[in-house]
Amino acid sequence: MTCSACSARVEKGVSKLEGVKGASVNLLTESMWVEFDDAIQNANGVIKRVEEIGYKAMIKTENKEKQKEGSVKTTNAETDSLKKRLIISAVFTVPLFYISMGSMLSFPMPSFITGMNNALIFAFTLFLLTLPVIIVNYKYFKVGFKNLFRLSPNMDSLIAIGAGAAFLYGIFAIYKIGWGFGYGDMDMVHKFSMDLYFESAAMILTLITLGKFFEARAKGKTSEAIAKLMDLAPKTAIVLRGGIEQEIPIADVAAGDILIVKAGAAIPVDGIILEGYGSIDEAAITGESLPVDKKENDKVIGGTINKSGYFKMEAKAVGNDTALAKIIKLVEEATASKAPIAKLADKISGVFVPVVIGIALIAFIVWLALGYGFEFALTIAISVLVISCPCALGLATPTAIMVGTGKGASSGILIKSAEALENLHNINVVVLDKTGTVTEGKPAVTDAIPFETSKEELLRIAASLEKMSGHPLAAPIVAEAEKMNITFEQVSDYELIHGQGIVGTIDGIRIYGGNRKLMTACGVDANLYSKIEEDSASTGETPLFFAKGNKYLGAIILADTVKPTSKNAIEQLKRMGLEVIMLTGDNAKTAEAIRRQIGIDRVIAEVLPEDKEKEIQALQSRGKKVAMVGDGINDAPALARADVGIAIGAGTDIAIESADVVLIKSNLEDVAAGIRLSKGTMRNIRENLFWAFIYNVIGIPVAAGILYGITGWLLNPMIAAAAMSLSSVSVVLNALRLKFLKLKKQK
Repeated sequence: MTCSACSARVEKGVSKLEGVKGASVNLLTESMWVEFDDAIQNANGVIKRVEEIGYKAMIKTENKEKQKEGSVKTTNAETDSLKKRLIISAVFTVPLFYISMGSMLSFPMPSFITGMNNALIFAFTLFLLTLPVIIVNYKYFKVGFKNLFRLSPNMDSLIAIGAGAAFLYGIFAIYKIGWGFGYGDMDMVHKFSMDLYFESAAMILTLITLGKFFEARAKGKTSEAIAKLMDLAPKTAIVLRGGIEQEIPIADVAAGDILIVKAGAAIPVDGIILEGYGSIDEAAITGESLPVDKKENDKVIGGTINKSGYFKMEAKAVGNDTALAKIIKLVEEATASKAPIAKLADKISGVFVPVVIGIALIAFIVWLALGYGFEFALTIAISVLVISCPCALGLATPTAIMVGTGKGASSGILIKSAEALENLHNINVVVLDKTGTVTEGKPAVTDAIPFETSKEELLRIAASLEKMSGHPLAAPIVAEAEKMNITFEQVSDYELIHGQGIVGTIDGIRIYGGNRKLMTACGVDANLYSKIEEDSASTGETPLFFAKGNKYLGAIILADTVKPTSKNAIEQLKRMGLEVIMLTGDNAKTAEAIRRQIGIDRVIAEVLPEDKEKEIQALQSRGKKVAMVGDGINDAPALARADVGIAIGAGTDIAIESADVVLIKSNLEDVAAGIRLSKGTMRNIRENLFWAFIYNVIGIPVAAGILYGITGWLLNPMIAAAAMSLSSVSVVLNALRLKFLKLKKQK
């Protein structure tokens, strides 16, 4: 496919097939996504229709390695073919241009082709130099005329008609020169030796091939993100079978296999460390620059690098189930999908080529009717055909979307579709879930307040007792003591008192740990801890009180702590003019405390999971464009209802499946980064479309000779060809600027 007229025709033709629900063709990647009812239609039927339209098609392989190899081979083959054609074209076009223009530019010329007597030799030499250029670029004529005869002209049709008309007119001129010599009409010889047009035909083809070559190289760079992601997957893995280490192809690794990962090696698949440790570089997947220390029972991601250490791991997800494979699939699906703005460009491109051919024909007839002569009118028509550029229109959107989604993927922001990428820039309200999104999602010790003892002693007794418990609040107390290298005491006679706390014996003395009820039961004076209880309630924290016998030891304060990046993230969103709302099922006091701490505009608290979606709907009913950010199963309906659903990567699979955007790093700052990416990409698309449209709006009338009557200026077909090629290349190069877009703002 060479232009958006090609992709539009394939898309339209396949969409008309019985059983096909939708089809989307990506001109940039030359791929098509088709949804059909397999009870009515099948892949072979789709392929047959594509071939009937005049193109080749095959089913895309699921094997990422083969797919990458195929993609690289196709891209390299296209670039190599264009390079070869360009070299051959240039070898003949340069001397052709020199000879045809030499007399006018006073260049030294061979005597056997100069002067009126040698006009036929001069003309025939130009013909012989043009012929190889026509032959090596026969593809333009083959595809162009085939589509023209099928009444679905494309960019190749414009090139074929323009260059073909110039070449045929040159042959006609040779006959007229011969006629002039035969009948002694030297005026005819002079006239047609000046109007051969061979150099225009050759130069058009050479310059367009040059533009296509640069375009192919630039297009190759737009898909670097996918290629780099595919490169992350190691080719082999070391598996432990029967107590023996074996190196096997990555495709042979099965879930449950025990794998060995040494220092410097890539982790083959997703899994869990069984033994050993490693310092893992996850930058390529999460964008996190610092290595993450992993130990026994920690999860590891396939494609990340073990910088140091040695461990055994159990393979949990292999093949297309790995995180890396899912990321690649998401990026591919996003680049294959179309944003609403792209569909507008496609509609225009679908009628663009026939309109251009019509304008060229009208211009030819008008100038001929005005008495300017056949060759003058032909020059006008060829210029109109050649300068028109549906390529630029067709490339404007997919190039920007591919670079934009690739930029997001490399920064840990996965955008599932082009529509989500477009919708994100229109957001004016961001709704945040609290637990696991704004906060860490798990309790942590925020303070230890001892009474007539040391902080270390309070933690030693509390952690010794809590180590016996399976309560969610016990683990952070034990973790805090371990962090301080505190030695645990032996606990006996452990007892759980439902609704109050736990009791145990240390060194023959009963130890109590729990709430106010338990403290009252063991005879502790409430005045010692009531102020702590009141303060904790106002800040949304949870206090646990501890006593030794009836002697009060102090309180340990726990809370679901705010993520370090949340406050800055919310400040960034507010600076962008967005309203920020926190939507949570937690109690109002806790939610309000978090709101004050991080500066959120408004809190909607104590919302049941099934009502979250209704709150999003209520905002939308007031004309708001809503982005919902969440991580839990209860967030899935709200994520699906929002204009853009954003899932925190550490969340559940259901939340991630329901979302339009996935933040791999679970960093709330990436919400603002995603919106910046969307705004930057949409700005880039608009720039591309503007220049593609304005180029044609100005170029076509100028080529049609609208300025000739005023200034006497006429557009040469060679200049038109150069301008056409430049417009396509400039669109791709402009899209590549997105690679340098800054997504993160300084604090």
